[in-house]
Amino acid sequence: MDRVFVFLHVLGAVLFLGNIITTAFWKIRQDNSSNPQQLHHMAQSIMRADYIFTIPGIVLLVLFGVLTAQSYGYSFTELNWLTLSILLFAISGILWGVVLLPSQLQMQTLSKQGIQTGKLPDEYFQYSKRWNVWGTVNTVIPIIVLFLMVVKPG
Repeated sequence: MDRVFVFLHVLGAVLFLGNIITTAFWKIRQDNSSNPQQLHHMAQSIMRADYIFTIPGIVLLVLFGVLTAQSYGYSFTELNWLTLSILLFAISGILWGVVLLPSQLQMQTLSKQGIQTGKLPDEYFQYSKRWNVWGTVNTVIPIIVLFLMVVKPG
């Protein structure tokens, strides 16, 4: 059963990391566009990909990560690679909920306005830049978590 837990945990990591890295790639490719329709489609696609890949990846990561750690007897009560990973993953989730998700929703709303008026509002580009900066931070954090999970320092 332990191997099944590990497999499902790793599958969650692949879904989660694969989607956030791929989404960043496609978002940055679209940033040079000033076409409101194209940017609106991109903003909708980011949200859709979060629902299809990121959120299920998070569920698999957390659920089977906890089950795997418990089955191998890892401690959740002391500061170690596991608790640091959990803390970093939580910080990543908070950043997504407080900064990235609201930015994504604003980009979607503002790009829809741009379709109606024929020009993107200046605020769109502010939210897009915020998404790029914090999205980069929020991509690096899970990569650090991946490193900790594989190396298990200390």
